[in-house]
Amino acid sequence: MADEPIPELGGRTPLEVADTPNMDRIAREGAMGLLKTVPDGYQPGSDIANLGVLGYDVKTCYTGRGALEAASMGIELGPEDMAYRCNLVTISDGVMEDFSAGHISSEEGAALLLTLNKHLQSSGAVFYSGVSYRNLMVIPGGKGVESVPPHDIVGQDIAGFLPSGADHNLLMYCMEESRRIFADHPVNKTRIAAGKKPATHIWPWSSGRRPAIPKFMDQWGISGGMISAVDLLNGIARYTGMEIVRVPGATGYLDTDYTAKADYAIEALKRVDFLYLHVEAPDEAGHMGSLPEKILAIERVDAMLGRIMERFEGRIAVLPDHPTPIRLKTHTADPVPFAIRGIKTDSTTGFSEKQAADGIFGRINGPELLPLLFSS
Repeated sequence: MADEPIPELGGRTPLEVADTPNMDRIAREGAMGLLKTVPDGYQPGSDIANLGVLGYDVKTCYTGRGALEAASMGIELGPEDMAYRCNLVTISDGVMEDFSAGHISSEEGAALLLTLNKHLQSSGAVFYSGVSYRNLMVIPGGKGVESVPPHDIVGQDIAGFLPSGADHNLLMYCMEESRRIFADHPVNKTRIAAGKKPATHIWPWSSGRRPAIPKFMDQWGISGGMISAVDLLNGIARYTGMEIVRVPGATGYLDTDYTAKADYAIEALKRVDFLYLHVEAPDEAGHMGSLPEKILAIERVDAMLGRIMERFEGRIAVLPDHPTPIRLKTHTADPVPFAIRGIKTDSTTGFSEKQAADGIFGRINGPELLPLLFSS
């Protein structure tokens, strides 16, 4: 949700413009601060940020995003397996046009990867379909590469961002084969006929081996649950032993079912001591560069929060995991605003980046948030 001051909004941020009575109430009845979720020297990815918010030191437990997503998909990685996040993307004339292939459906993506697996059996690489454009590539005995997230290079020539490193040759071969195989695939013919963007290539990135992450119960002495439609977050939950709460209608996109997420959260809180409720929509709107969609997503999150607060009187923290500014259409490592209700109060009256800077909690690092929330 976090962003920069935007000229079209009179120098205000989307959070300052959006109608957020429930977030404002948490700020008013509680206290605020700024949270640095991405340590210096790390890329501002959702993997790094969310691990930090959950109290984990990424310097000791992070290996790469691919391995976390593999866990969510039920893929048991061997000790020598290298897992890559594998986007379906649209590349046109050498330029990254769309990091999500027009938010291709899960069914369409699965059909494309099924064909790709058949053609690349001898390569050693194996592809697993996930949700929409978010898929997985596993290389037994792989060594990894330096890679760039495709959402960081939208509108740019891909030539300067191709993978480099030990697995370079295999990845380049698979990417080129995907271009050839997808070109005449029935899925893409149907999408083009419907005026939709085709999935022209795969784009593997963020390689990692199976990580060793302490269990949430061992770390904090309480049980935890996770609600998210994103494999990354559910992968973190699986490795940490948190209950994964599946919500019908949760999509990881703008059209996710906010009401269902609120209702399932209330039910989950009857079983677990702590619940991590993740909504991807404001991030997706930021990547789209759509100011109206981002404001709408923030307001929908706020309404979801209000539905929870009607039936839950315990402590609540609200925060983004990282900024995704409209201007940049990608993540930044800037600190994010957070508010906690149920510990102490300060003079803040509304949830925003500006008010958070004046909050009583000051500026802290990601792993310091949960100790605050759990303090007596």
